[in-house]
Amino acid sequence: MPGKRVLVLGGTGEARALAALLIAAGFDPVTSLAGVTSSPRLPVGQLRQGGFGGVDGMVAYLAAEHIAAIVDATHPFAAQISRHGHEAAARVQIPYLRLERPAWVSEPGDLWIPVSTIAEAVDALPAGARVLVTIGRKEVGPFFNRANLNGVARMIEPPALDVPAGWSVILERPPFTIESEVALIERIAATQLVTKNAGGDETRAKLIAAREKKIPVIMVQRPAKPSAPAFQRGEDLVPALCRLLSP
Repeated sequence: MPGKRVLVLGGTGEARALAALLIAAGFDPVTSLAGVTSSPRLPVGQLRQGGFGGVDGMVAYLAAEHIAAIVDATHPFAAQISRHGHEAAARVQIPYLRLERPAWVSEPGDLWIPVSTIAEAVDALPAGARVLVTIGRKEVGPFFNRANLNGVARMIEPPALDVPAGWSVILERPPFTIESEVALIERIAATQLVTKNAGGDETRAKLIAAREKKIPVIMVQRPAKPSAPAFQRGEDLVPALCRLLSP
């Protein structure tokens, strides 16, 4: 078990923490980043950036690099890479485990409207809504394209499309505080918040702020991911991986 190579599908804070735990346990982790963020926070250990070229490419990589297991610690909404990792692991017959933070759960006073897709989130907004959108840069287009909406889209890096009149973009990286989120909602006069149920503490403050300001939250639910042993803490996953890979 010690020294065995583990491919960590990363890009999250959980993945960065996991890499350190794996090294401490004697593993040789290789963290794979998709490359969608130009200045990502980097984990300790080996790093791989860019796509694999689909499942076949990942299978070839696993064999060539003598990977003993895959740990999927990607964002809860990174469904495609999770499917590819699960299938590739099955094809080369190595363990596949998932590390994922718990989803947020509504609390008394929350005004959540659950939806399954971005399209449903757009449709759930009333005409004239002034929206705070916090879903990242890749999927803001449908909101921008709806003529009777306006608001603010917050993301880490700028979108690859023009920002229409009535909209503005804020480039910020979490964590955020409750006070700053309340101030933002007040400053932009937001009437709704649109977000994904990513979970985690770094971005949870916006939900508390929305509750305090009594504005609805259009909450995009998590996509389904492959069935696999799943853990909420790296401290629990690493011992399980040790047991799986023990002779």
